[in-house]
Amino acid sequence: MPCEPVVHNGAMDRDILSGVLPFLAVAEHRSFTRAAAALGVTPTAVSKVVRQLEQRHRVVLFQRTTRSVALTEAGSALLARLRPAVLDMTGALSDLGGYQSQVTGVLRLTMSRTAAQFLAERILPEYRRLYPDVRLDLSINEGTVDLASGDYDAGIRQSEVLERDMLAIRLTPPVRWAVYGSPGYFAKQGRPAKPEDLMGHQTIGYRFVTAGRLYHWEFARDDRSFTIRTRDEILTNDRLTLMTLARAGLGLAYLTEGEAAQAGEGKLEPVLRDWITESPGLFLYFSARMQSQPKLRALLQVIRTGPKKSAGKAAD
Repeated sequence: MPCEPVVHNGAMDRDILSGVLPFLAVAEHRSFTRAAAALGVTPTAVSKVVRQLEQRHRVVLFQRTTRSVALTEAGSALLARLRPAVLDMTGALSDLGGYQSQVTGVLRLTMSRTAAQFLAERILPEYRRLYPDVRLDLSINEGTVDLASGDYDAGIRQSEVLERDMLAIRLTPPVRWAVYGSPGYFAKQGRPAKPEDLMGHQTIGYRFVTAGRLYHWEFARDDRSFTIRTRDEILTNDRLTLMTLARAGLGLAYLTEGEAAQAGEGKLEPVLRDWITESPGLFLYFSARMQSQPKLRALLQVIRTGPKKSAGKAAD
């Protein structure tokens, strides 16, 4: 039967591997002096560690004379078992280097629905063409997401919701907003001429997914910013649903140009555009420690160089 690991108080004995490397070095070189030179320590240190290994397991591993060092039967048996195990460990550690040179693995990204559409249209086709060995795991979430707790490599969000310790790469120009409604709604209810007129209109509100609070519509006039708290006969925490409800004529919605475009040409019309300032736009964000991953560096390269211009390897 295979032996189980030595366990004390639920934890593996910390000394179980002590002396393995010195033992292997002496067994290979048949000399404590040469083994010590290979390990960069003194012969006395090697001799002490090997002796402790023998005492701990109550066996003699080497026959020592003034002229030679030879393995005992127990030593030969231990070497036969350890040598392939060490080769496996060495190979496993060497394979880690592949993660720094090969663009493979799973790239896990979190993003809003709008960001997912942008990524699918502008970036992912080129990324997939250049790096087909990378699997993509895209999580769509309108709320803010902690990358570490969700085990994500990176995320895409508006810059104002990013954590301060994150690195960020711009993906889009600043985003333009407006109040949108369907042609049918405007035909029945008329068009607001100024933000204050919204109090007499049916509106569709947006509730933040994570915080749960309502979004107050933001406007600017004479270099002064202010918000309007609309009555919001309908509330939703999904941006696509917000656009869909506005397209159906159920009220006015505060949308980006990109979101309104999803409704189809002529389905939504903007008002109060001159009263609304731009937002910074979408950014890819990630922690500094993650940027050494080839799969993420490759994504950054595609973003920086644009479609059909990227080299087929990760950025330096």
